[in-house]
Amino acid sequence: MSIKVKRFRAQPMSRLLHIGRLAPLLDKAQIIKGVQEHLHQHLPAELAEHVFVGGFHQSKLTLLTDRAAWLTRLRYEQRQLLKLIQQYPGLESITSLTLKVRPIRPPTTPIRQPRHLPALAASELHSCAESVEDPKLRNALLRLAAHAHINNDT
Repeated sequence: MSIKVKRFRAQPMSRLLHIGRLAPLLDKAQIIKGVQEHLHQHLPAELAEHVFVGGFHQSKLTLLTDRAAWLTRLRYEQRQLLKLIQQYPGLESITSLTLKVRPIRPPTTPIRQPRHLPALAASELHSCAESVEDPKLRNALLRLAAHAHINNDT
């Protein structure tokens, strides 16, 4: 059995990201981030927090908002928005806007439903653990019985 020597050394991540398929994607992401910041700086505060850049493709920029009321206001100010967006370097060729409503729902945490084990059940688990020969199963039953006692005390 022979060991083959690798011809190429490991390349730094920065070089890999700027070569190949990822480079255009990263460039587009940087432009979207920049135009988002540009809009937030120039729009009124009450409107800026409801407008998000969705992307751009073939001279169309997509703007997202979280409510239909804000979409109506964006439609009234579409010309001013287009002029504002065309001021951003790299987006001079944008000729139209696509406006969409995408409700943003905050992540919800599931409701915690603590379970309580009665003291009688804990004592049954403890007595069952004493009669079991398998050490792993015995330890698991004892741990479960101990948790039941802690939960009932609080």
